[in-house]
Amino acid sequence: MPRVRRSPSPSRQHRHNHCEHPPRPLLTKADDFTDVSRGRPKPFTLTGDALVQARLTPEAWRLEIVTDPFTSAEVKEPASLTRQLSLEEGTALDLPALMELGRTHSVRFLKAMQCLNISAPLGQGLWEGVPLREVLRLCGAMHNVRRIYYWGFHNEDPTQLFQSSLSYTQVMETAPGELPAFLAYRLNGEPIPLKRGGPVRMLIPWAHGFKSIKWLQRIAVTNDYKANDTYAIQNNDPESHLKTAAYIDQAPEKFPAGQAVSFTGLALAGLSGLKRVEHWLRRVEPGTPAIAFDDATYRAATWTACELEAPPADWSGILPAGIAAKDVLGFDPATGRPATWPLRYSMISWSTTLKDLAPGKYEFRARAVDVNDFAQPEPRPMLKTGKNAVEVHRFEIV
Repeated sequence: MPRVRRSPSPSRQHRHNHCEHPPRPLLTKADDFTDVSRGRPKPFTLTGDALVQARLTPEAWRLEIVTDPFTSAEVKEPASLTRQLSLEEGTALDLPALMELGRTHSVRFLKAMQCLNISAPLGQGLWEGVPLREVLRLCGAMHNVRRIYYWGFHNEDPTQLFQSSLSYTQVMETAPGELPAFLAYRLNGEPIPLKRGGPVRMLIPWAHGFKSIKWLQRIAVTNDYKANDTYAIQNNDPESHLKTAAYIDQAPEKFPAGQAVSFTGLALAGLSGLKRVEHWLRRVEPGTPAIAFDDATYRAATWTACELEAPPADWSGILPAGIAAKDVLGFDPATGRPATWPLRYSMISWSTTLKDLAPGKYEFRARAVDVNDFAQPEPRPMLKTGKNAVEVHRFEIV
């Protein structure tokens, strides 16, 4: 069902509605991301020796890469690695070694972060790190590996364990033009702050945030064919991709008659890309019934295209110093221009202005249409794959 707008996250701050609106910055400052961290206490609140003992300082951080001994009646042989990296043997990967690997294998890309069970995006950053496949190759040959399990620091409390997984294919193969799963250690050109999951976190470009585990500390290769994601256990779709969707910025509930009314918002380009954002304005009279996205009134509505933020002509003032657009995945390495706009798994601003509205009550809805011509909330309206309702803002002209 369409929703009444609630208070926005920092990434969706209200902008004045009777003038032209410059788009919000394409890169969200690290401190301005909406925080959805878990833990009692939350890991980023640790200080002093507790932080060191948790291996959450750059100097103390270590990553184990081990085998899961899983076998079953159907699965006779466990996964194996030529070499395991473990704390016990003193071979766990440290941050200098990971960054050294990044000297030859680092990747950067622009990604919007969004939680599966929160409708609003949390922010967008330029993330940098090393593809997970390159890190796994430090362990030599792998045998009988079907999935990669991973988790982060959880206060040494099994009940707080938050974990996720990917298939072997998702980790080791990347289609042309697609983005790899990787271990990130920089955000917007700087070390990832503890609050954002640093020193190192997993980044899965195509997925909701539950796949991009913070405070990464352990990876296990397994011959188990089942996902072990905490979100799967909690009755969500563990393979859900980011959805193409539009979001409405907070706006007043009343506007004076005789003035143009502008609405703005964010549009996120998910797996299926973004073709346009469009709006539907509905006059509401006393007794007008509520609607669901699939009822006859909704299907018969006239939707009008909104204006999308254009790609910057010059990225030098947007990207961190020393980083050229041609060195970011999703950009043409020759021209430095985006291969698609918006970039896959990123978000941009949209806007529209309504004029000559008569006094009365209205409903304003905005939706995204993907490159396959599916209009939000299609093609996946199921909540288990992420919130994707068409947002509605109710207002009155007085």
